[in-house]
Amino acid sequence: MNKTLLVLTLAVASATAFAKLPAPSDEAKAKAAEAAAKTAHTGKTDAYLLCKSQDKVAAHVQKTNKAQAGKPAATPPCTDPGKFVYTPPEVVAPAAAASAPAAPAKKS
Repeated sequence: MNKTLLVLTLAVASATAFAKLPAPSDEAKAKAAEAAAKTAHTGKTDAYLLCKSQDKVAAHVQKTNKAQAGKPAATPPCTDPGKFVYTPPEVVAPAAAASAPAAPAKKS
């Protein structure tokens, strides 16, 4: 009896885990978009710092390696992504988009 009650309780509890979550609010969506933009900028900044350190190591190797013959291959310069600036996209009101008149289709 106790095992059956335990199994039934666990089944009910697991069913609530599959309940659908409500849609995120506009504020939550904006916050998630800003976090995604900040993460992308952090990746660009990390790539820039890696590029600068690789250039430094390559310059040191070229300077100290006397046996290297020929000219080193040219690489593109490192580009600094700058400071993080986030400008949220403008939200189009759904009522304005719905009230816009549809263009009539042209017949050939």
